[in-house]
Amino acid sequence: MLVLPFPAIDPVLVEVGPFAIRWYALAYILGIVLGWWLAKRLVALAPRVATAEQVDDAVTWITLGIVLGGRLGYVLFYRPEHYLANPLEIFAVWTGGMSFHGGALGVILAILLFCRNRGIDTLGFGDRVVSVVPIGLFLGRLANFVNGELWGRVSDVPWAMVFPTGGPEPRHPSQLYQASMEGVLLFLLLQLLVRIPAIRARRGFVSGAFLAGYAVARSVGELFRQPDANLGFLIGGATMGQLLSLPMLLVGLWLMLRARPAAA
Repeated sequence: MLVLPFPAIDPVLVEVGPFAIRWYALAYILGIVLGWWLAKRLVALAPRVATAEQVDDAVTWITLGIVLGGRLGYVLFYRPEHYLANPLEIFAVWTGGMSFHGGALGVILAILLFCRNRGIDTLGFGDRVVSVVPIGLFLGRLANFVNGELWGRVSDVPWAMVFPTGGPEPRHPSQLYQASMEGVLLFLLLQLLVRIPAIRARRGFVSGAFLAGYAVARSVGELFRQPDANLGFLIGGATMGQLLSLPMLLVGLWLMLRARPAAA
């Protein structure tokens, strides 16, 4: 059977003495910077929801939400027993272990607190911010692929790969599937929506589309991704990623259904 070779890219981009810059860290940094740049332009679209300077201020809040929420989400959702027995390892973020769903909760809380603190319309601001999130998702999934982690289930498709840590069987390159769905397709959808004046007027619609769209993309991607070894398949054969995406789908649909233009 034909199997594509895994492109053995060094996970470390640059290493100088004890200091190293990894592709995974670069994905986070670049995702935040590009999202920041685009969000500053989107908030200026009518109806204007914030200034470029307010977006600058929000980046710190959002970055903290991503890091703290992502780490705590991983600890609570994926390995609570391990970290309960080894609490100091919670702070060892350089060893890996981040959860998108935890990061999403962290970002939502950060936006709520920031908007309340600055007197900014939360739903309107959230609509513009979430429309750039797929940039980071795309880069993060590519970094997962470079690291040879979060690989897919065993498969005989012509593009299956043998991953360095995945055993001898060829597997789906599910990181690339997820990069395409959670990153490229979701980004194009949200950019289309956020640039339509009638949609922008329906505060919360784009936020709901992001939540529901991500939930669908993640749930489909999980059909090809190998479940976490310490969790396996859960209720009804679902994975943890699919179970955590269900509330996102419901909240997203609710936001879209209730979205109405702001009163004049």
